[in-house]
Amino acid sequence: MTVVLSGFADEISPDLDEQLAVLAAESISHLELRSVWSTNVADLDDMQLARLRRRLHESGVHVSAIGSPIGKIGIDAPLAPELERLRRVAELASELGTTLVRVFSFFIPQAQDPQLYRARVIDRMGELAALAADRGLVLAHENEKEIYGDRPERCADIIASVGSPALQATFDAANFVQCGVRPHSDAYELLRPYLVYVQVKDALTATGEVVPAGQGDGQVRETLAALRDSAFQGYLSLEPHLALAGRFGGFSGPDGFRLACGALKDLLADLSVQWQ
Repeated sequence: MTVVLSGFADEISPDLDEQLAVLAAESISHLELRSVWSTNVADLDDMQLARLRRRLHESGVHVSAIGSPIGKIGIDAPLAPELERLRRVAELASELGTTLVRVFSFFIPQAQDPQLYRARVIDRMGELAALAADRGLVLAHENEKEIYGDRPERCADIIASVGSPALQATFDAANFVQCGVRPHSDAYELLRPYLVYVQVKDALTATGEVVPAGQGDGQVRETLAALRDSAFQGYLSLEPHLALAGRFGGFSGPDGFRLACGALKDLLADLSVQWQ
């Protein structure tokens, strides 16, 4: 197995040049675009997009996926603005040479049974997937705290029920830990048929604190070994969250990002997994 390393470069710095410098120092030639210049990817204007394309081309860095916020709204919020955001994200993805877009499955009111919202979630995810299919995109659903698809059985149910090649899965071990799930033992086999992408961060069960890969309870080593044994070909995208972890993003700083890179590379070396 050879994997491609990527990462949320906005965890390094809001400044693109600093992002690119750290990626170059770590020999990482891809980034997952969530924000740049303190602007969310869905809000980049045409001038910013042109500037971004130019700098990426000059640096030889490619975009592995769009780390969009689509679906990080309440289940009762209007869907039309999210569909419009996805149309804009599709334009950006086309310009930046990727077909992968991260999405979420809507925040559910606290203390209510998520199953009450199953049909509405699946209908909405189906609308997003239909638009994505029309635009040649693949949506990678991320398991996230407090959304409908926070647990593996609901993640798998969404994707199977929508039944579109345009809706697949990404896998975030730390988020599962923070939801009381053992990522490899409880989630991997269920989601492996749908995995097109992997977010890399780890967490401690006792506190929920995010830590470098392999230093928490996220069973990252076991999952990487299983991906190796199943000949996974795709991206491992670092999302370290070592300095700040919030509902809509995180931050690590240059040193934290380098620390996270080193931990992942050490795991890959121990497992004899090649990366590029």
